[in-house]
Amino acid sequence: MTDFITVAKLGDIPEGEGKAYKYNSRMVAVFNRNGEYHAIDDMCPHMGASLASGHLEECTVVCPWHSWSFDIRDGAWCENRRINIDVYQVRVVGDDIQIAATEKNQGNDSETPSPTNPDGSSDDRN
Repeated sequence: MTDFITVAKLGDIPEGEGKAYKYNSRMVAVFNRNGEYHAIDDMCPHMGASLASGHLEECTVVCPWHSWSFDIRDGAWCENRRINIDVYQVRVVGDDIQIAATEKNQGNDSETPSPTNPDGSSDDRN
């Protein structure tokens, strides 16, 4: 049986936006898309920006620092869908938005993105 924890209340996350919540020792970004809630790791693996503050386009969040994009449904990096970040199961119980106590996926066996641009060039900006 999966344990869930309450991270927010209905109405806390505006439509088409995300918010970051502390969850154990990490931050999780929870997004509201058309009344459905999705949760992924908040930290972009490229340079550590908060994905919750990124721009949400359909099911894709675009990192505010260097425009890396991730699918909020499965955590896949849009440039290479074999690479992904952790995703959390979300449910709504009454007015509570809850996330599962464990990730839905631990990523797959792919390597995580290195600190380069999606085109492979290095990025000296911070």
